[in-house]
Amino acid sequence: MTPEQLRASILQYAMEGKLVKQDPNDESASELLQKIEKKKDELIKEKKIRKIKKLPTITDDIEPFSIPKTWDWKYLSDIANITKLAGFEYTKYIKPNLTNKGIPIFKAKNIQSGKTLNDFENYIPEKLSDELVRSQLNKKCLLTPYVGSIGKVAIFSGKYKAHLGSNVGKIEMIKNEGQGIDEEFIMYYLQSPHGFDQLTKYLKSTAQPSISITALREVIVPLPPLEEQKRIVAKIEKLMPLVDEYAESYNRLQKIDNEFEDKLKQSVLQYAMEGKLVKQDPSDEPASELIKKIENEKAKLIKEGKIKKTKKLSAITDNEKPFDIPDSWEWVRLDTVLDVRDGTHDTPKYVKNGIPLITSKNISNGHLDFSNIKYISEKDFTEINKRSNVEKGDIIFAMIGSIGNPVIVDTDRKFGIKNVALLKNINHSLDMNFVLHYLYLLENLWIKNASGAVQKFISLKKIRSSLIPFPPLEEQRRIVEKVEELQSSISNLSK
Repeated sequence: MTPEQLRASILQYAMEGKLVKQDPNDESASELLQKIEKKKDELIKEKKIRKIKKLPTITDDIEPFSIPKTWDWKYLSDIANITKLAGFEYTKYIKPNLTNKGIPIFKAKNIQSGKTLNDFENYIPEKLSDELVRSQLNKKCLLTPYVGSIGKVAIFSGKYKAHLGSNVGKIEMIKNEGQGIDEEFIMYYLQSPHGFDQLTKYLKSTAQPSISITALREVIVPLPPLEEQKRIVAKIEKLMPLVDEYAESYNRLQKIDNEFEDKLKQSVLQYAMEGKLVKQDPSDEPASELIKKIENEKAKLIKEGKIKKTKKLSAITDNEKPFDIPDSWEWVRLDTVLDVRDGTHDTPKYVKNGIPLITSKNISNGHLDFSNIKYISEKDFTEINKRSNVEKGDIIFAMIGSIGNPVIVDTDRKFGIKNVALLKNINHSLDMNFVLHYLYLLENLWIKNASGAVQKFISLKKIRSSLIPFPPLEEQRRIVEKVEELQSSISNLSK
């Protein structure tokens, strides 16, 4: 069970009368409601609150769940005065007089789930504050946005002067000689699953989600006796810190679980690339012979003008080798056994329809994502393609920003690449899936040694000079098969 599910269960359990025992000595909810109704009539008569249209009787078929016999169902408007600042009042009286000191204004962003944030943006002069009676906050009450962050509810303590901003509703409990519904009880109800559903049942899904003050007034609330409300609140507030502790432990375990899978997969790759995952077969053609064939083929392609000649790289020293490999393997630089290129680093002009341009944001989780793509003209694509002709079976990965995320191209679809490296097989003496798995290890080193202060990048020169362990081709294939088998098993363990 997640912390959120546990928190929701406790609140729902409480609101069904199952968290604390009922006490027959408590004054019944109906008696308390009679006192509230009497006070409400007095306030309407004195024109301190407005009379609103009578709502239909709450019948059994619309009650959200069963409650104890000593409880009662009522509309929020039966027990509270629910108001908001009219739009013209804000525009005419408050907006032109906003200052950086004075009486603070509560906006929607100042209301979080169960708490208010006092980092106010705007204030109004105290003299004006006294005139704006309708928007004043000078008593304990509940605040909730009715535009934007619908469903968040917090209690304003009433210990200092403040004002309602636009898009915030005020729920002020009606008290008779200090007796009324407990604000904390109502807040916890509105945070419970059914309370939240009630609060958002008339949600308008426009550009900004919203509800009306009428919708707030029609929220149906379960009401226990006052003393039981207090016991429920006390029990919830005793349990919530324990839920917070549980959340910390739960999140730590989740992190460990996630890291465990990643680390285990990395360990499998490391073990594989050290030649320890599958046995060597003395009948395999030696890696040294394969490398000679690749070098000969590469020289031929350079002579034919099919690939560019690159600067000769330095010999590999023992100090450069990151780990030991079997005697039948060889350490080589990527540029020795692959055709290493990159895409454009310029920003071509984008068009509405054309050829897709792949960047780092279109490479993730081992796949190319064409769903959020930008397009370039055929002319620009042709120019980019002279430098980096991407073909099915090639490997590409990000060179800038989120460095790495290598993928094997699995489509014949034409596309250009920008800020992306390209690895092409030369004579198929290298299994590109083997290369892909090694790059998952290598990308950590690239990220660690990346250049750039604002945006990290790995240069084409560094990529070309990076080392790769080179086993015989048949062993490469056995390694790929074993790695994929083990990693699939690890993924299944986490499900």
